[in-house]
Amino acid sequence: MKEYLTISEASELLGKSKETLRRWDREGKLTAVREPMSNYRVYRKEEVLTLFPDFLINNVEPVTNKVEPNNNYSVIELFAGAGGLAVGLEKAKLKCVALNEIDKWACETLRKNRPNWNVLEGDIKTYNFSEYYNKVDVVTGGFPCQAFSYAGKRLGFADARGTLFYEFARVLKEVNPPICIGENVRGLLNHDGGKTLKGMISILDEIGYNVVPVQVLKAINYKVPQKRERLILVGIRKDINLKFEYPKPYKKIYTLKDALKKGELYDANVPNSPGVKYPKSKKDVLDLVPPKGYWRDLPVEIQKEFMGGSFYLGGGKTGMARRIGWDEPCLTLTCSPAQKQTERCHPDETRPFTVREYARIQTFPDDWLFAGSIAQQYKQIGNAVPVNLGTEVGYSIVRFLNEYYSLSKPK
Repeated sequence: MKEYLTISEASELLGKSKETLRRWDREGKLTAVREPMSNYRVYRKEEVLTLFPDFLINNVEPVTNKVEPNNNYSVIELFAGAGGLAVGLEKAKLKCVALNEIDKWACETLRKNRPNWNVLEGDIKTYNFSEYYNKVDVVTGGFPCQAFSYAGKRLGFADARGTLFYEFARVLKEVNPPICIGENVRGLLNHDGGKTLKGMISILDEIGYNVVPVQVLKAINYKVPQKRERLILVGIRKDINLKFEYPKPYKKIYTLKDALKKGELYDANVPNSPGVKYPKSKKDVLDLVPPKGYWRDLPVEIQKEFMGGSFYLGGGKTGMARRIGWDEPCLTLTCSPAQKQTERCHPDETRPFTVREYARIQTFPDDWLFAGSIAQQYKQIGNAVPVNLGTEVGYSIVRFLNEYYSLSKPK
């Protein structure tokens, strides 16, 4: 393998200008060296790939995370929502034996699509999972991000009582699985100055789980045509001395066209379905925005009127009055597609995405139906973990469990 890259080769590989590479050199982010033979300034290919693993050379073997389970592995899913993570794990051949969710419409969605799933509807505090002790391989859950009350330097299990993370930890104690997976928004990293995440890690430590270094996974790297990020929190039971490997990112980035048109992701165009409309005042504004454009593409007077006081504040606010382009991933979907200042407008038509378009962008299969009103359906889809991201995390779980059970017998 070629050891060095010229500045032109590194620029093309990383999709960055030569000036950016020179600036990185000055800042010490990516250091150029003298090539021994020619004395030209070049970059070590190994360093480029180590620092920027998302960028792969064309002749490198294609990435795949797929792995087949050696046994029948079971999952308990908490805070299951409309099933984005559960469907993803199912695609990785992990079997859900119980799912808890408090929202009645999300529960109806789960039952409608998987009548055989054991859906436990209601407040998690009312359920006990001790019957599954040492009988389930993984507990997963997208617990909401709540602050804790701090009494002293170390937050303990008892101090978290009353929060939903306490319930997640309680279920872990009752079930004792080899591995647990929590998922949350990226904002958990800095929630309450980082104390919330630190508290969660200390609670998992107290109940017998070592936490793998937390990662934020970008959905666009895992076959999802959407710029969505999810924080993944992995706990490994302390009697297990195995490393958990996060899924490797894929090189290919899928776009809105891949989501809504026949192609690699789907074998047909998106089905027709209901959707909300913009009020006339908003439609009149968005009619003026080109594909991939946003509020700064409007005439200045309309910018001021549309943005109000936000016009004079700092920051790009690039999600406002935003029309998505066919050749780019969608911005992160929200729970309400027509809500103020988080527009994700269709490329050709001045309207929000329909329910089925929303579901495609979150990589739900077309036969996964959502219960409740249109507003409830948007909410369920907007809150979900993208299915394809769930599948890739599922493969990492399967790989870990394969190794665990090949080395030891379950306790």
